[in-house]
Amino acid sequence: MFDRPGAGERALLLHVGVQRACDPDEIAEFAALARSAGADIVAERHARVRRPNSRLLIGTGKADDLAEEIHDSGAELLLVNRPLTPSQERNLERVLKVRVLDRNGLILDIFAQRAMTFEGKIQVELAQLEHLSTRLVRGWTHLERQKGGIGLRGPGETQLESDRRMLGQRIKNLRGRLVKVERQRDLSRRGRLRGSAPTVALVGYTNAGKTTLFNRLSGASAIARDQLFATLDPSIRKLADGHRDDVLLADTVGFVRDLPHELVAAFRATLTETREARLLLHVIDASDPHHVDRRRQVEEVLEGIGAGHVPRIDVYNKADKASALSSAGYTGCNGSRRIQVSALTGEGLDALVEATREACFGATVTRRLELSPRQSRLRARLFALRAVTGERVNEAGGWTLDVEFTSRGWRQLCAQEGLLDDGLLQET
Repeated sequence: MFDRPGAGERALLLHVGVQRACDPDEIAEFAALARSAGADIVAERHARVRRPNSRLLIGTGKADDLAEEIHDSGAELLLVNRPLTPSQERNLERVLKVRVLDRNGLILDIFAQRAMTFEGKIQVELAQLEHLSTRLVRGWTHLERQKGGIGLRGPGETQLESDRRMLGQRIKNLRGRLVKVERQRDLSRRGRLRGSAPTVALVGYTNAGKTTLFNRLSGASAIARDQLFATLDPSIRKLADGHRDDVLLADTVGFVRDLPHELVAAFRATLTETREARLLLHVIDASDPHHVDRRRQVEEVLEGIGAGHVPRIDVYNKADKASALSSAGYTGCNGSRRIQVSALTGEGLDALVEATREACFGATVTRRLELSPRQSRLRARLFALRAVTGERVNEAGGWTLDVEFTSRGWRQLCAQEGLLDDGLLQET
């Protein structure tokens, strides 16, 4: 009988390239994922295969070399940078006598550590169980035997069948609970829509600085760490710029190349915030030498979740670490505006706030209104809207007001108060 090896934190990383060597960027990212999961990396090995071996992913000779390396280094865990089939995972464990985890399983483990909210924990557990359900067939050998003991012998349910049934029931229950959470989130989203406050979602590659930027823009104190997937549960706060028109900011989970399908499916409630946002702030790490590839990968994920149509501003963050971009106001081929900022120092944040508000509400409109003494109600409303930038008494005993609105807000006021675009009352 073969039982799965126990857990361990001392890990050997295996970077496998198919018909090519692994890119340095891929190698560095996988090592960062391992460290984010809490692994103690004792060694890293590289393998290049023409085509993945259906039994071990790599050749038997390379597997034997790995077994010796694992024994010499004292590694307790093998992390593979590619997705493994259930049979490949089990066969590698039999040969190497250590726990084997592929890239998808590693990301799921990180998410399990970071989930804090009720919804996040449900989503992670659902993704883990769906991932595990594909690995029961070739799991522990004792699962294939019927239960032993007096009264339990003979025809009956095997342990494998029992575990499958319990796993399926748990997945069904989690999906039902997640549906309820989605309904609650939909109610909250409809409430925000009724309040006419637009939602702006911060998206981007993991560890691009989204949470730090979110804190600077909203005055929140969400935890920001220099590690992958530091933010898992979404947060929504108001844009803290003292403006009269509220804008809601949503900090979302970071993307990564080849995001596991289990996670994309499980986190559909969270990703709805991205799909239904008025505007996306695509946060890009300008100091990352691979930021062009990172940007493309995020855009692919956005297309995959149905958010490719949402207007977007490309926010090149960490300007304090990067060389100056050629043009802070450059408009890319997809029509998105490009702004360079530093969430750490505050550089460029005023321009970002202005661009965000312009994208949500339109350009700023300034008008001078001549109000008569009979229009005190309109004067009071303008002050309540915090639209008045200047006031003085006119010759008629009324008021001359300098006001400032967004173009959308000004159109609404004109329609409600019977004003012409120049601020004069319409003739009746």
